[in-house]
Amino acid sequence: MAKVWAGIDAGKAHHHCVVIGADGNRLLSQKIPNDEPALIELMSNVLKLADGDEVIWATDLNHGGPALLIAILVAHGQNILYIPGRVVHHASKLYRGEGKTDAKDAAVIADQARVRRDLQPLRAGDEISTGLRLLTARRADKSADRVRAINRLQAQLLEYFPALERAFDYSRSKGALLLLTKHRTPDGIRRTGQARLGHARSQAPGGRRIRRLPVVLDGTAVRTRREGTLFPHGRRRS
Repeated sequence: MAKVWAGIDAGKAHHHCVVIGADGNRLLSQKIPNDEPALIELMSNVLKLADGDEVIWATDLNHGGPALLIAILVAHGQNILYIPGRVVHHASKLYRGEGKTDAKDAAVIADQARVRRDLQPLRAGDEISTGLRLLTARRADKSADRVRAINRLQAQLLEYFPALERAFDYSRSKGALLLLTKHRTPDGIRRTGQARLGHARSQAPGGRRIRRLPVVLDGTAVRTRREGTLFPHGRRRS
């Protein structure tokens, strides 16, 4: 049975499809939006163009943007090959014509699918694999968000009180966030510290003088310290 090859240069919002025949001549070049009705229409048009010949689809991505297209093609019993992007990049240097464009990349993908015999078929992922991929991506996003938030907190506190900034353990305490949320400005933080210090002095046993303001916070509680001895409500920070 004769074959035709459909190369897909995949994107997020749009794909470009180029279809070639057994002799390598271009039969179709079309940009399509990445939504289900348009992709189903593309598949129908390519099958009509093949006129009973087998269609071999190929794409340079196996997840992300082309996931919907792959699912549609698999659901309709179509054969799909995966060509890694690096292979397409190196192979495109061997083809004449315009510089790098979506249409050229799609044509390279289609022709590489026609001439190569070492490409792997694509299949739709099972529900467990899909779920794990989503959870992994979500965890990575949350981790990145946390790092960005901590960096912003550190930068903000560093402008106000470098010594205070060094006292926080960002991995286990929300003190820095609560401090900035409630007091916002350097003056507000100083007033809070002075109030806490005054209270601590009034409560100091034996009337001993507290010589410096503590800088260790845990949640909303300021931990106070005097000459190497901690008050009962605090503990030395490791």
